Amino acid sequence: MTATGETPKPRMSGRARLYVTLGGVVVAAIVAGGILERRIHVSHLKDVAQDAAIPRVQVILPQKGPKTRTLDLPGNISAWYQAPIFAQVSGYVQMWYKDIGAKVKAGEILATIDTPGLDAQYAASKANFDVAMARYRLAQITARRWRALQGTQAVSQQEVDVQAANAEAREAEVEAARHEVSRYAALIAFKQIVAPFDGVVTSRLADVGDYVNAGGGDVSSRGTATELFSVADVHRMRVFVSVPQDYADIISPKLEGDVSVPQYPGRVFKAKFLATAKAFNAGTRTVTTELVVDNDKRELWPDSYANVHFVAPGDPDILIVPEGALVFRAQGMQVAVVDADDRIRLRNVTVGTNLGTKVQVLAGIGPKDRIVNNPSAGLLEGQKVYLVGATPGYNDAGATASPAVDKGDDVRAMPTGDSNAGDRGVRQ
Repeated sequence: MTATGETPKPRMSGRARLYVTLGGVVVAAIVAGGILERRIHVSHLKDVAQDAAIPRVQVILPQKGPKTRTLDLPGNISAWYQAPIFAQVSGYVQMWYKDIGAKVKAGEILATIDTPGLDAQYAASKANFDVAMARYRLAQITARRWRALQGTQAVSQQEVDVQAANAEAREAEVEAARHEVSRYAALIAFKQIVAPFDGVVTSRLADVGDYVNAGGGDVSSRGTATELFSVADVHRMRVFVSVPQDYADIISPKLEGDVSVPQYPGRVFKAKFLATAKAFNAGTRTVTTELVVDNDKRELWPDSYANVHFVAPGDPDILIVPEGALVFRAQGMQVAVVDADDRIRLRNVTVGTNLGTKVQVLAGIGPKDRIVNNPSAGLLEGQKVYLVGATPGYNDAGATASPAVDKGDDVRAMPTGDSNAGDRGVRQ
């Protein structure tokens, strides 16, 4: 113990001090390395975040419009002539002679109607005609006799004139009776239902014993009437197509179409322009157009559904872009163009005809502009972007380009002459 009463501390040896110093150095190195590593990671994350904040876009070049445009529209096939045939007299169907599908000639009998009431009226009209004729003859004889006594003291001039006028009245009654007989004779002719023209019977709604009335047809329990027969002339067929307003410019006397129907897969029937309504339907914005197809073999049937394929001239001088490249904002229709500094420039465009998946652009872009394909709604004017390549097998240049572009009949997004346009400026 010391003079002060404290116990002296043992002194650390030189080796111990060395160990402590080395341990402190190691701890300090570990701490410094961790801080440095964290700073490196933070710097790297900042770089990654800044890089990720810059959008990646794929660019395409506008294409020239196709030399031809194609259009497929649904159509309805109708007979050249088609007539529902109603009864003109009342009675009962006595017999029908032509069933559905039968070929008939104009004037050929389809059915006969039994009309006992009409027959009686016809007989009565002929009897009335005979009575009127007898009265007329008697009036003529009487008038001649009175004229023979004219100028004598036996009769007056007034009586002679009365008898002459009576003869004329009886003659008028004969004429009226003759017209009545002719009227009933015309109705008697309607007892035979005949075909109005050469064609095919497409429906028969009459059967033996059915009651029919004049101007109607087979009378149902509810009092409604239907036609007895329907006859269609199918040597040529009419095809009605509703053409959208965007394609109304293709309608002309030179218009032709390829008609296909489900029952003949692979068959094509040539149709030619016949007429157009020259007015649009306010509800559908389409114009009804009529085509004609020869049907000598009777292969096409009335009221068939058809697909009509049109080929119309295009305008190669008008640029086209995919519909997905358009952006609709408050400023109107726009496209996002990437400038030489890889920054976004939003341009207002004027669109033309919709070609399906492609749209004509009448103004606002040039043939060398790099347009963002499927742009995000968040792209801003002047925003920096990175250009990336297309997804292989989905929207790459090889998948979208085609030799058909050189022929002018393709409307794909990427032209074959610049297939590497989407790879420019790709950040590695």
